[in-house]
Amino acid sequence: MALTTLDPKPALIVIDLQKGIVDAPTVHPTGEIVERSANLADAFRRRALPVVLVNVTGGAPGRTDRTGPPGIISSPDWADLVDELDVQPEDHLVTKQRRSAFHDTGLDAHLRGLGVTQVVLTGISTTSGVESTARSAYDHGYHVVLATDAMTDTDPDAHANSIERIFPKLGQTTTTAEILDMLTEPK
Repeated sequence: MALTTLDPKPALIVIDLQKGIVDAPTVHPTGEIVERSANLADAFRRRALPVVLVNVTGGAPGRTDRTGPPGIISSPDWADLVDELDVQPEDHLVTKQRRSAFHDTGLDAHLRGLGVTQVVLTGISTTSGVESTARSAYDHGYHVVLATDAMTDTDPDAHANSIERIFPKLGQTTTTAEILDMLTEPK
């Protein structure tokens, strides 16, 4: 389903655009994903709309199976958000240890406290952090918008499956440009 409108109080949620992840080989160049996500973050900030920046620091505590790449945290700055996101004091930072940014992070309470009814998602990886967060947002009752040109994955078939089959069931799919156009329209 294409984007029809933005709610009066949407929030942008950017998933796992961090130094240890953006260098992985992906379907679409991560530089483009970072640039589009940063452009959306700037536009949300200009309208005084919430920006949530999410990083991951490991797998779920207590798991004994491997839930991520070997040596998941390979350098001291692995979990640091990329500089291009230009983290601002008003941004809400979420560090997760599960795939979804909602699981055990307080994100739902934060968004509800701000009166958010719609979330716009971008990030890496389409089939993991983005899809899990989209599913959780849908289950929490948010209107879900997926900026499909601002997300990527390491597996082209899995990425296409999420974009073409899963996301249309969870919300509206669109492009960064269409969201930016709606953000610049007069209220």
